[in-house]
Amino acid sequence: MPVSSQRLAGKTAVITGTASGQGRAAALAFAAAGATVLGCDMDDDGAAATVAQVIAAGGSMSSSRVDLADEAAVAEWARKVAESHAQVHILYANAAVTRFAPLEQLTYADWKWNVEHEMDVVFLPVKYFWPQLIAAPHAAIVLVGSTAGVTGSMTNGRLAHTATKGAVVAMTKQLAAEGAPHGIRVNAVSPGMIRTAATEGNLLAPDHPMRTIAGSIPLGRIGAPEEVAKCALFLASDEASYVTGANLMVDGGWSAVLPG
Repeated sequence: MPVSSQRLAGKTAVITGTASGQGRAAALAFAAAGATVLGCDMDDDGAAATVAQVIAAGGSMSSSRVDLADEAAVAEWARKVAESHAQVHILYANAAVTRFAPLEQLTYADWKWNVEHEMDVVFLPVKYFWPQLIAAPHAAIVLVGSTAGVTGSMTNGRLAHTATKGAVVAMTKQLAAEGAPHGIRVNAVSPGMIRTAATEGNLLAPDHPMRTIAGSIPLGRIGAPEEVAKCALFLASDEASYVTGANLMVDGGWSAVLPG
């Protein structure tokens, strides 16, 4: 059966972190598939630019300024969405930021910061949008893990990042179990090396040991945000109606092989 280009028609999709990178790509892809996109970010200019791009392409999107690590702010955002929209069908918990450091340089403050900005920013939207997703037919949640959540790294000190992304992958499985009785599917995408403004500034910077990592990726290249968005779109759509608890690796085969 052919896949409809409007596979999300009539659905409302909440996407976090839509001001740039993978979040912006997801907003454009979900809107192009027919969804009404409700985004959020703390970057006002970036968020406005994403909304403008979606609308220019014929889609429907609005954005709110929300600190996803602030429980009261997330609860209030969910309450306002419930007042303004009849149903929320999809939650794509995309937003996260990280700090990299090997163990000997990792402070307890950095550890707690990573937990807040990679785990709390997932937990809080899921918690506060959960009632709306229960009420919607065929609801779907997509979380964002990482290759860091399933493998270690010899070239990048990242204990806190590995722990938090591993937790997101584990959350996916437990939420799938708890969501199933309510008809909520929960899956994750785990990107590998994706070229964004953030990775250009650290992992792919000229002085970073991972700058040549494409040579260790079976497909031989760095991924694009749009490639992650397409996978998230599939998992959020009814095309994946019999998929829940899955962690889809979007990494060019990086995590599937040993180097050399």
